[in-house]
Amino acid sequence: MSRRISIAVVGSGYVGLVAAACFAELGHRVVCVDNDEAKVRMLREGGVPIHEKYLPGLLKRHRSDRLEFTHDLRAAVRAAQAVFIAVGTPQSQTGSADLSYVDVVASEIAHAIDGYKVVVEKSTVPVYTNEWIRRVMARNGVSQQLFDVASNPEFLREGTAVTDFLHADRIVLGVESERAAEMLQQIYEPLSSGAYYQSEHAIPGARTAGDPPPVLLTSTKAAEIIKHASNAFLATKISFINVVANICEAAGADVEEVARGMGMDSRIGPRFLQAGVGYGGSCFPKDVAAFRHVAEQMNVDFGLLREVEKINTEQRRRFFLKVRSALWTFRGKRIAVLGLAFKGGTDDIRESPALDVVEQMLHEGAIIRAYDPAAAERAQEVIPPGPRMQYVEDVYAAAEDADAVVILNDWQEFAELDLQRLRSILRYPIMVDARNLYDPTAMAKLGFSYLSIGRAAVLPSRHPREAGDLAEAYPNLLLA
Repeated sequence: MSRRISIAVVGSGYVGLVAAACFAELGHRVVCVDNDEAKVRMLREGGVPIHEKYLPGLLKRHRSDRLEFTHDLRAAVRAAQAVFIAVGTPQSQTGSADLSYVDVVASEIAHAIDGYKVVVEKSTVPVYTNEWIRRVMARNGVSQQLFDVASNPEFLREGTAVTDFLHADRIVLGVESERAAEMLQQIYEPLSSGAYYQSEHAIPGARTAGDPPPVLLTSTKAAEIIKHASNAFLATKISFINVVANICEAAGADVEEVARGMGMDSRIGPRFLQAGVGYGGSCFPKDVAAFRHVAEQMNVDFGLLREVEKINTEQRRRFFLKVRSALWTFRGKRIAVLGLAFKGGTDDIRESPALDVVEQMLHEGAIIRAYDPAAAERAQEVIPPGPRMQYVEDVYAAAEDADAVVILNDWQEFAELDLQRLRSILRYPIMVDARNLYDPTAMAKLGFSYLSIGRAAVLPSRHPREAGDLAEAYPNLLLA
């Protein structure tokens, strides 16, 4: 039988806000702390600062009951049994994780402690961070009897974070005492027992009462490494399939068929084998660099990760050149850009390959009309609107009289376009697709010149001059 735990979550970013809402969903009493008073006020008034499926509903459901927001960290800590640190750990100039925010929060927690607490690392941090938190607490005069430090890494994908939390592949609890283990197991008991999935308002997902997520108890060091190693491995998988895609293009093979064949091997699996323009976002670029830096600090040569980073950068450049090959030159060309966030389903533009490609096209004189279902407002903070950069309200406004349409992320909306309408409003029926959302042969039959990743470019046979130009750029070109 689970019991309600009083929880403080420090930080209301992607991880902190989702964790706070989901802990409340599991029946716990949660206070989410942020030092940004304007953000706290917005959250109290019903605002939702990030685009995340199911999150608005959870906040609305629990805001007046189990979930509250404050900027008073000390009061929140004193009222809590468990304190989750979910502040940012940005990449420093050396590539390591900047732990200054964690340090500040640990010091403030130490000044607030008035009874036993479990202090939990929820942010992505390098190995040994738990020991530094212990030292910070001790330096501030906190007795070892009054706290334990635990690690509970998150494995959330932006856009599906709520589902990933409540229907987790696994729950990793890095602990060094039975007391801390017992409290964290109580917090996650509604999930691990399967009880949550029997509730009337449970968020739908893959897990059921008969198949709940497993709990893995580890040391704190192992938990810290699990998080970095997992993200570094997934980034490696993405870079690997992107190199395979480039080989497929050169050989005249279809990377979708190759990836399907690889993914059928149970040792490999199909996930993260989608060729594209490279990874981005707030996690993979930062975590790959941080894990590489950890290895270097321990005199371990992890050159593989340097290659992963190099491939990811090169993939963006290759795609930019692919678009240029389709248009010959960018100067004065009108390009419809679909997608600005680093992937579909989110409004996060951090390390977005899409924005990188857009900036390169603007640098060479292109005129961009861009559309993203969620990220346009954030994108304008990085690339302000102007004579050659316009943000529009839908796909077809972007495509009107454009020389080409360029798909840069995988919103479902982009995979369900009215292609007949799209072709009729484009100046030239050219699509360059970084996410392989369409079948090349079908696109050619519809009259499109279609270029994608790891597959031969295809052109409609009724455009012989254009076919000749692109056939020279792409020797393995297929003509419909």
